[in-house]
Amino acid sequence: MKVYSGIEKLPAFKNAVVTIGTFDGVHLAHRKLISKINELALENEGESVIVTFDPHPRKILNPGDPRLKILTTLDEKISLLEKSGVHNLVITEFSTAFSQMLPEEYITDFLVKYFHPRIVVIGYNHRFGRNRSGDVELLRKLSASFHYEVELITKQTIEEVDISSTLIREALMRGDIKSANQMLGHPYRFSGKVVEGDKRGNMIGFPTANIELNEDDKILPMDGVYAVRAWMNESDIHSGMMNIGFRPTMDGLNHKIEVHLFNFNHNIYGEILSVEPVVLLRREQKFNSLEELIQQLKRDKAAALNALI
Repeated sequence: MKVYSGIEKLPAFKNAVVTIGTFDGVHLAHRKLISKINELALENEGESVIVTFDPHPRKILNPGDPRLKILTTLDEKISLLEKSGVHNLVITEFSTAFSQMLPEEYITDFLVKYFHPRIVVIGYNHRFGRNRSGDVELLRKLSASFHYEVELITKQTIEEVDISSTLIREALMRGDIKSANQMLGHPYRFSGKVVEGDKRGNMIGFPTANIELNEDDKILPMDGVYAVRAWMNESDIHSGMMNIGFRPTMDGLNHKIEVHLFNFNHNIYGEILSVEPVVLLRREQKFNSLEELIQQLKRDKAAALNALI
């Protein structure tokens, strides 16, 4: 897959089969679109082209909205799309000016000007242009003038999988990792730098790696204790457990992500740790003493080991 950052120096794609969207999560419904553009590209001896946006459009349209959390960072999105068989990925800056383009301008000055599509593939509910006022009917209306075809992914096709980025976010926020992963079609994960903490985990026999997220807008699952798999490279996978929350038994002051890796005692400060939660073991809770906490952590470890078999 070739990756292009920006649209000013794009090559002349051969018989381009184009689809456009945020593709947050690159989930199973997205895969329907991706499979279609790959199939049509093969049939037309052309190239499949995905156009996606950075930053996420909602960051521009609703700046400062704390509810916006993304399923995949840009690097994660690129990695997932690379495995999908797509020929080209174009990353386009989403700006206020871009959002204000009239739908006709969007087609002529963006889609046609830069991509010269042979076929445009969109979902039945795809909207574009100022106030999301452009739709499939407008694309079809202008198709003869600009010599492209429109391939519509029907409502029935998309709703067969009954998946959306919103549903996946909701599953994660209630700690339902299994449902989120089923809708994604791949394990949910996040990554971050291992930073120094207060080392209280060492004091109670459960040393932890404190994680500072690579991107603040990355969604995290609900606060609680999870069985996890984690690694610093693809060949160095470790089992462990993770606490996300405020550590009410310790101090309850700051929200933290702490990962305890089983049978692991290396110094990994400064390393990037990738984490895949597997199952929520319990909600975060406050204990009456450190001894009560330690006993619960031992039970958590046993439960995590059992879940990771």
